[in-house]
Amino acid sequence: MREHGPWKIKQRHQIYKDPYIDVTKDDVIRPDGKDGTHVKVFMKPGVSVLPLDAEDNVYLTREFHYAIGRDAIEVVSGGIEPGHTPLETAHKELREELGIEAQHLQDLGSVDPFTTIIESPTQLYLATGLSFVDSELEGTEIIECVKLPFETAVQLVMGGEMSHAPSCLAILKTAMIRQSPLEF
Repeated sequence: MREHGPWKIKQRHQIYKDPYIDVTKDDVIRPDGKDGTHVKVFMKPGVSVLPLDAEDNVYLTREFHYAIGRDAIEVVSGGIEPGHTPLETAHKELREELGIEAQHLQDLGSVDPFTTIIESPTQLYLATGLSFVDSELEGTEIIECVKLPFETAVQLVMGGEMSHAPSCLAILKTAMIRQSPLEF
């Protein structure tokens, strides 16, 4: 038996695993002392990157996402491959998805987009000092580059038109940094 906060894990069962997710079901003793089960989904850690140019424009992606069944406007995002750092992945995803190279990546912290049954840590970055090259999309990606003034991106978040949590947080953290030179 293993302690897990106020829970006790009696046994773990692997339900499903592929290169992107790992689903387990634990037989547990709940915080109230009763027997129960708890499911956990572990998703590959990822990065989300907001590219901002010297003219105050951001470069976002518009892409159909299978899980939600619609197009979504988001910052550049991708999974961290084993053996790679979040910083390396951020540079790689910028180049692959939008054909952007950044001189500077400012760490905006990490976020856990879900906390109840899904573990999916995401590292956030602000990319500046942008230059443009050819993109290198993967076979599953049909991505449109959306260039917008930064303030319009903030309005997309505040108006509910952008729903990807790491994208919203990267944009709002950037807005806060720009209003006040606080150290994060």
